[in-house]
Amino acid sequence: MKPLRYELKVASLSVLLVLPSLAAALWFLWQSPLDMQWRLGIIGGLLVATVWLGIRLRRVIVHPLLTLVNLLDALRAGDYSLRSTSAVRGDALGEVLWEVNALASTLREQRLRVEESGALLGKVLSNVDIAIFAFDDEQRLKLINAAGERLLARDAASALGQTALELGLEACCADVIPSTLKTAFPGGAGSFDLRRTTFREGGRPHQLLAITDLSRALREEERGAWQRLIRVLGHELNNSLAPIRSMASTLSTVVTREPLPHDWREDVLGALQIIGDRAESLTRFMSGYTRLARLPPANKRQASLRGMLQRAARLEQRLTVIVEDGPDKTLALDQDQIEQALINLIKNAAEAALETGGGVRVRLLEHGSGARIEIDDEGKGLAKTENLFVPFFTTKPGGSGVGLVLARQIVENHGGSLSLANRPDASGCRVTIDL
Repeated sequence: MKPLRYELKVASLSVLLVLPSLAAALWFLWQSPLDMQWRLGIIGGLLVATVWLGIRLRRVIVHPLLTLVNLLDALRAGDYSLRSTSAVRGDALGEVLWEVNALASTLREQRLRVEESGALLGKVLSNVDIAIFAFDDEQRLKLINAAGERLLARDAASALGQTALELGLEACCADVIPSTLKTAFPGGAGSFDLRRTTFREGGRPHQLLAITDLSRALREEERGAWQRLIRVLGHELNNSLAPIRSMASTLSTVVTREPLPHDWREDVLGALQIIGDRAESLTRFMSGYTRLARLPPANKRQASLRGMLQRAARLEQRLTVIVEDGPDKTLALDQDQIEQALINLIKNAAEAALETGGGVRVRLLEHGSGARIEIDDEGKGLAKTENLFVPFFTTKPGGSGVGLVLARQIVENHGGSLSLANRPDASGCRVTIDL
């Protein structure tokens, strides 16, 4: 049997509820000694009152439910502005309507937050230089940002709904893609970094593809490296060629005089000595460049760091380098390369300390699963740090500007780090090596 409608159930139960009382009242009225006219009037009044109470009961029960239906229908349609005025605390039905009003307020706030987050995400996507593409399970484009439009050289309206094959992105959506790819897109060619991940929308898998143009960043970094290198090369070459040019001009003037001055030999020998010194400086400079460019891969073996520190400290003869007591640490290292880096760093520390008459201390510390080496000098400290690791930059007479760069390259080839900073506890510099 088909179930009765809710309203009919309420009416039926209301009739059944009052039927016994109504039947009893009618029986007593029928047995009463009143006239028939009075009895019929009273019976009619009772029937009218019963019908009115049934209608009123139906309204009291059904009307709030219809209000609740309207509220829920508005929520389902996304309209969170409707509220029930009958929501009160302490009443069963009022509590239900109160919770629906609270739900509408919560959903409204959440939608506002989602809209604000979506607007922020849209701004971010439109301003990043990474091309972003989202494809559905049929590899049809569902989302593209401004960088993606530039990469494909087409606007979003013409690209959305196209397949990866039609857009020329089939290589980027293959099952196995490389992390970097050299290819050409309509909007540019070069090296690109590819990142891909999956997400679900509507229960269906989607792909998110991020393509970063590495060529521009690499070109800018390369240009900056060349500018720094040319600046230092120009500085070093000018320091050597300027006196050579001056001495050559002086020699030309001296040997063309008639008669030759009585001290011409001393002038010629002095000029030649200066030319030889500057040529030797250029030779050292080129030797340092070759040494930096041809650093071999690290040949790692288990070695004691404390032993290397002690040997490097003993090689410095101009002052006593103190190696503080502490635990030893054995790591897989290229002993020759690490010792060479330590020798260069201790030599620099000693030269800084000799200017002020100070000393040099070296300590070995535990640092996680590795080790930390600290080299403290009592020199003047670092005045400027921006050029410390620029190749061939040096402030020392006769320096090559390679020692620090070579030491850092050796440490980084071992997966470590090297940094320089002024000491926090005293004047001087502290070299920190983490291995």
